[in-house]
Amino acid sequence: MDRDKVIDVKTGRDLGLMVCLDCHKVLSVPEDEGDGLCPRCGAKVFLRRPDSIAETWAFLITSLILVFPANILPIMRVDFMGSQEYSTIMDGIIYFFKEGSYGIGIIILTASILVPLFKVIGIALILLSIKFRWRSWLRHKDLMFRFIEFIGRWSMLDIFVIALLMATVDFGFLTSIAAGPAAGFFCGVVISTMLAAISFDTRLIWDAY
Repeated sequence: MDRDKVIDVKTGRDLGLMVCLDCHKVLSVPEDEGDGLCPRCGAKVFLRRPDSIAETWAFLITSLILVFPANILPIMRVDFMGSQEYSTIMDGIIYFFKEGSYGIGIIILTASILVPLFKVIGIALILLSIKFRWRSWLRHKDLMFRFIEFIGRWSMLDIFVIALLMATVDFGFLTSIAAGPAAGFFCGVVISTMLAAISFDTRLIWDAY
């Protein structure tokens, strides 16, 4: 099928229906097309989430700004016999590859660098497609966004590893591990991208039709 061919698509708005985003109950649109309350869970129901695009862009730009210090600054500090050694996310990945632990290196590379970048780029493309009303690949963009929502929590893997090391490797003056300044920025990246996904209303993707 020709991807550029415009097909007849009916949205819930066209059929006079809207859905509660909390319990997913389908409701009839009020006559004044205003907001209402879900009779099942009491949550606020609206045709489209107010200021969804603006909020999503704000969180996305915030995460993009935080990406740079999160990857440039050291994320972990190792104290050994009074001497301190700092390492960035990439230093840890290179270390595992040099030691032959390719599986661990690939996991950290994917979760700490590739996944956050994929989320930022993916959401940005979706927002741009809405801005310029790109009609192609609507279903694929919807599936990509749902995948971004699903993998969002796994970006915290690097922080979990550091927290585990801090709890288990603490021998006082001999050896200890602490989080570096990049840890806070990295958490900010993950939280900002998750909030961007939460703020986005997927129904806006289909409004291109």
